[in-house]
Amino acid sequence: MSSEMTDTTDETLIETGFSVETDRGREPTDAEGIVRSEDLSVYYGNERALEDVTIEIPENQVTAIIGPSGCGKSTFLRSINRMNDRIESCTVEGELTFHGKNVYDDDVDPVALRRKIGQVFQAPNPFPKSIYDNVAYGLRIQGRADEVDLDDAVERALKGAALWDEVEDKLDESGLDLSGGQQQRLCIARAIAPDPEVILMDEPTSALDPVAASKIEDLIDELVEEYSVIIVTHNMQQAARISDKTAVFLTGGELVEFDDTARIFENPKDDRVEDYITGKFG
Repeated sequence: MSSEMTDTTDETLIETGFSVETDRGREPTDAEGIVRSEDLSVYYGNERALEDVTIEIPENQVTAIIGPSGCGKSTFLRSINRMNDRIESCTVEGELTFHGKNVYDDDVDPVALRRKIGQVFQAPNPFPKSIYDNVAYGLRIQGRADEVDLDDAVERALKGAALWDEVEDKLDESGLDLSGGQQQRLCIARAIAPDPEVILMDEPTSALDPVAASKIEDLIDELVEEYSVIIVTHNMQQAARISDKTAVFLTGGELVEFDDTARIFENPKDDRVEDYITGKFG
């Protein structure tokens, strides 16, 4: 028997009840990750939220971050585009790089960084403006309104967010008049209008009904053709459905395991990960 056959035979797949989609038409990349952290620790005052996290996130893939409440998932996400800068008590140790550049270097402008790394939050948060102005907002505050065709940019972003067909005749109406699922797709359109490279999503479907959530999941599968998507989710079934890679954080801000999603859900290396995804704790 070949060693390859032996390795396959020795693997023990665990029963989780999750359906892992292993063929999304995207090939794993051997290229250097677009986002990488090295011994990243984050503190809020004296409380440590992340502990020595080292991870390399691939380009044009969906990376899911899962773990129990309070384990540092959102803290890690906010560290990538320096949203934690807005928290006065927050301090960061270690290194976090985007295209090999440490985003915490003194010469990095956080506002410019967020043009390249957009974010969509848990609850839909459209501005009290028209649909058109919501999408054009980022381009305007960046001073790029004169550099681009705003009409074309708004249309492109709404099409990219799979919302154009539903709103093309009411661009002057308030974004607040849309349904919850439409509002979240409007926020995604707003995030992609400035043409970022990475989209961070912090539990983007948790406030939506199942139908609206399914539309967002389908949209993520399309967005990854152009963007690298990093999504925090409390829904392990969602992570199994949509992600290529999964990172598991556990209590104390420790990154316990990071691997292909199928490997995490079917044959994790760490017993604590198996206990978590099978519901023994968390």
